[in-house]
Amino acid sequence: MTQLAITSRDAATGPVLEITGDLDHATASELRRAVDNLTLAAGQLLVLDLAGLNFCDSSGITSLLAARNLAIERSSDIALAAVPDNTARILRVVGLDRVFTIHPDASAATTVELHRVTRPQ
Repeated sequence: MTQLAITSRDAATGPVLEITGDLDHATASELRRAVDNLTLAAGQLLVLDLAGLNFCDSSGITSLLAARNLAIERSSDIALAAVPDNTARILRVVGLDRVFTIHPDASAATTVELHRVTRPQ
């Protein structure tokens, strides 16, 4: 088990949370707290950078959905970046690859022009 670490930074499109380690039953609440404590303005994009994610179980997936719900509640959008293959497979199997916008990396997700083009109206 790898300890979860969440680092927040700002991008032109909005906040980026870099998530490393294991996102599971024991740590999912940490992601929820981090998202709840964000300043997320209407129209911004919350990016969850999963490049350092080692493991994600159903509780972790639920915390990703909770982050999405909060973004929608705040009239914002959400995107996942650098989703590891094992997590991407889970998202595909349960159909969440059609719910989340997924980018190859955080840089692609935070490109202002891309965000304006792909953001649902």
